[in-house]
Amino acid sequence: MKDAVVAACELLRAGDVVALPTETVYGLAADAFNPEAVAKIFTVKERPAFDPLIVHIASRGDLKDVAVVPEEIAAVVNQLTAAFWPGPLTLLLPKQPSVPDIVTSGLPTVAVRQSAHPVFRAVCKALGSPLAAPSANRFGRISPTSATAVMKELGGRIPLVVDAGACAEGVESTIISIEPRAGKKPIFRLHRAGPITKEQLQEYGRVEKVKPSVGEIPQAPGQLASHYAPLTPLILLEKPEDFVPEEGKRYGLLSYTGDEDSPYVTMHEWEVIEALSPGSGKLAEAAIRLFFVMRQLDEAGLDGIIAEPVSETGLGVAIMDRLRRASIRVAE
Repeated sequence: MKDAVVAACELLRAGDVVALPTETVYGLAADAFNPEAVAKIFTVKERPAFDPLIVHIASRGDLKDVAVVPEEIAAVVNQLTAAFWPGPLTLLLPKQPSVPDIVTSGLPTVAVRQSAHPVFRAVCKALGSPLAAPSANRFGRISPTSATAVMKELGGRIPLVVDAGACAEGVESTIISIEPRAGKKPIFRLHRAGPITKEQLQEYGRVEKVKPSVGEIPQAPGQLASHYAPLTPLILLEKPEDFVPEEGKRYGLLSYTGDEDSPYVTMHEWEVIEALSPGSGKLAEAAIRLFFVMRQLDEAGLDGIIAEPVSETGLGVAIMDRLRRASIRVAE
C-alpha cells in the first residue's frame, strides 16, 4: 500500500484527482488548497458548483489551517474532536481565507473532518495538505463502498483508484454545526445523519435536525433532497399494504432482514430479494451493506425497487435518511 500512497501523492501534487478509501465511503480527492484541482472534482462527478465539499485533515492540529474555531465553542469542539476524531464526524465551522471558495461553494463556513482510514490519512499526511473529497461517484448516484463500485461509477474519468477493500461504516459522515448557549450545553444542528448518532452527540449538547426548505441553497454537503439514488426507480414503502404493483413489471425487494415470514417478503413474488442484515436485523451491518445492496438491485434489470423501512433509532436514522433521498424522485 506504500506504493499506492506515493502514486496518489504524485498525482495530487500535479493537480489531479484520485479515488481513496475512507471508513465511510470511497472519496474522490484533490488538494483542497488547489482550486483548479478541486474544480476537477466537480467536473468528474458532474456535481453542481453550489454543493460544498468536505475538507479532510491529517491530524487534529491541522484544524487551524482550514477553519476558525470561535472562542465560545472552542471547548466543545475540543471535546467532540477528542471523542470522535479520527472518525466519521464532520464539523461545520467558519473557514480560513486560505480555503478556496470553490471548496465551500462560496459559503463562509467549511465542513471539516479527520478520516479514520489509515490509507486516507497516510496520503493526507504525506501530501502535507488537506484533501477535499466528496464520495467517488457521479452526482446523485449511489455512494461507492468498494473500489469496484468506484470503477463502475468513474472508470475512465480518473487516473487512480486506491483499493483498500470495503469501507467499515458504509454511510457518509455525520455533519453538525454548533450554536453556543450561555450557561447551557450548546445546540448541535444536525445537517446530515451518519455513523455518529444523535445518542452519542447528546452527551455534549442538544441535537436538533436541520430541515432545509425546498429550493434552498445547501449550507453543508449532502443536504440535497434527492441523492444516493439508483437508476432503477426506488420506492420506500412505509407499510406493506400500500404496495400496488403494476402488471408486467419486475420488482426487487430491499429487505431489512430477509426473513421468510416478513410481511414485506411475503407480500409479492419478488424477482430478487436483497437483505441489509440477513436474519439478524443489526443496524450497524445494515448501514455497512446499504449502498452495496442498493447497487446490486440497481444492476438486476428490474423495473422497480421496493425498500422496507428500518427503525429510526441510532444508525437507523442515517439509513432512513439515505433511503428517503434515494426514493424522493419517485415519490414526486
